[in-house]
Formats: sequence, C-alpha cells, structure tokens
Amino acid sequence: MQQSAVPELAHTHARPIHWLATATALAGVVAASAFLQPDAATAAQTGRGAQTAPAATAPPDPNRVDYPVECGPTKVVVQQKVSGDLDGDGRPETVAVVHCDAIAGAPPSGVYVLTQAADATEPRIVATLVDPKERLTVTDFALRDATVTANLLGYSSPDVPRCCPDVDERAKWQWKNGAFVRSVPAGAQSV
Repeated sequence: MQQSAVPELAHTHARPIHWLATATALAGVVAASAFLQPDAATAAQTGRGAQTAPAATAPPDPNRVDYPVECGPTKVVVQQKVSGDLDGDGRPETVAVVHCDAIAGAPPSGVYVLTQAADATEPRIVATLVDPKERLTVTDFALRDATVTANLLGYSSPDVPRCCPDVDERAKWQWKNGAFVRSVPAGAQSV
C-alpha cells in the first residue's frame, strides 16, 4: 500500500466541538421553524359561483328529515349526501340521495335539497331534484362550484327488465332566479 504524500487534513476527523456546533445549528433551525408556521388550511368550494358558509353553521343533517317516499314496511335510507352553499345566502344546504331499503333489486332514487333556518331544530326539504316516481337510479353524484351533478339510470319502457336500465343520462342542477334549474352537462350522452 502506498502512503499519501499529503499530511492528513484536520477537518477530516470529527472532534467533539464539531458535533456541538452541528447540534447547536440544528437546534436553531428547529426553533426558528416553530415560529414560521403556514396559515391554517381550510376546505372550501372554489370557482365561479361558489360560496362558503360560516364555520359555525353546520349543514342540515339528512338523517333527521321525513322524506316523501313510500317504502311500505321498509325504511328510507340516505344513500349519499353533499353539502355546500347552493343559493349564495351564506348558509349551507345538503343534497341527499335517498331510496327504500330494499332487500333485492335497485329501488328508485329521490334527490332532495335540505335547508335549516338558524332558529329551527329540524331541517326541511326545499326542493325535489329527482322524484322516486320517475323510477330513476342516481349514480356518480357530486357537488362542485355550487352545481349538483348526477348520472341518472332509467328505463325506456315498462317492458325493460328492472335489473337492466337502458337509459343513461347526465344531469346538473344550479340555483338560478330563485329555483333549481336542471340542464344536461356538455358532452353528456345517452346509452
């Protein structure tokens, strides 16, 4: 083995003072980061027409509503729910997809908009977007930018078996001029 002609450098050997300096610098960085925290994160709808409700206002609870759905001996089940300020009044509404708790098959869905006044103890239905009498099943249900969207599965005639919907339609609802207006999103197609 050949010996180096250059003497060993002092900084290649860690001494206790080096470890002390490194620990002091690291403690300073950690202490400084405790004072430089980012602002608290908040979740909110974004985009045109989106409104955020005050943090103290809870959205209506869809499980506390008596829905106008005839289920016979079974009960009504809240399948899906979304909440947000749909009408721009600063208070959140809840949109609930409900159906009868059937043992088999695909019972038709109902879609209802719920609100709750500040002094009320129970929420109430203010709009029906899909009536169960339409015999539609709701899928791909969402709320974005104060717009409710859903995929509606249905039947072209009474002869189509209830297991196999043959109509597939996209729909969206927006609050306009004091009512929820239904339209078909761009690019929506029927099967």
